[in-house]
Amino acid sequence: MWTIILVLVGLALFILYKMFIVVEMREEVILERFGKYRETLKPGLHFLIPFVDRVAYRQEIREQVIDVPHQKCITSDNIEVEVDGIIYVKVMDAYKASYGINDYKLASINLAQTTMRSEVGKITLDDTFSERDKMNEAIVEELDKASDPWGVKVMRYEIKDIQPSEDIVLTMEKQMEAEREKRAEITESTGERDARINVSAGKRQGAILLSEGEREKRINEANGQAREMELLAEATAYGIERIADAIAQPGGSLAVKMRLTEQYIDEFEGIVENANVSVLPVEAANLKTFFEGAAQISNQTNPS
Repeated sequence: MWTIILVLVGLALFILYKMFIVVEMREEVILERFGKYRETLKPGLHFLIPFVDRVAYRQEIREQVIDVPHQKCITSDNIEVEVDGIIYVKVMDAYKASYGINDYKLASINLAQTTMRSEVGKITLDDTFSERDKMNEAIVEELDKASDPWGVKVMRYEIKDIQPSEDIVLTMEKQMEAEREKRAEITESTGERDARINVSAGKRQGAILLSEGEREKRINEANGQAREMELLAEATAYGIERIADAIAQPGGSLAVKMRLTEQYIDEFEGIVENANVSVLPVEAANLKTFFEGAAQISNQTNPS
């Protein structure tokens, strides 16, 4: 008797359990009646008809993170790299996510891998490191188009890692080392060139200053010589002017002649003394006496 009662109580509790369902805030539930879609249950408490209604699917409506495994891709310059990433998706329509595709997570992973291989094949190895944002946007665009019938929205895609093969890594390291050496040589040669330019510029400036100094010196010397000649000319002109004034005075002309005669006689005596001459005319010997007498007569005739 107690056994039957316990069985009936357990059956009642089971039926009562089947009559109610609690949908959590983070999900939506697909309800089927006799195997046919009935409705989509929103978060809250819902009543079910036992053995008639059943919960077919529970869909997570929060944004989900799906890891995309490593895959090998070939770049446009025929270099093999391994790429992995992360997809962020969100179920927008629980009905489509339940009946539009068998497993939208697996489909998203496979589609992401296919799109990634296609995008990597369009660029070179060097561009795979600098064009990540563009590749992410292209993959999101392609995934979003394909996932629309699934009721799933691809929020974003992020490339986690791009790993070339070991041989390529060694080659890249050698290339980077060569590039560093090249930049060092360029920097060193540029420094030497700048040093030579500075030295030559200094020498040129020094030569320019030296030539300018020499030019100023010559200009100053020329100006000094010109001034000296000018002063000498002025003094000579002044002396000649004084002589002319003196000549213009009464008896000045005779005095000039007498002075010239005296200079002539003095010079002639010097020539005669230094010359090897043993015979001279008597007129030449008495010439000085003649002129001295003439001078005395002139002085008596023209007293001052």
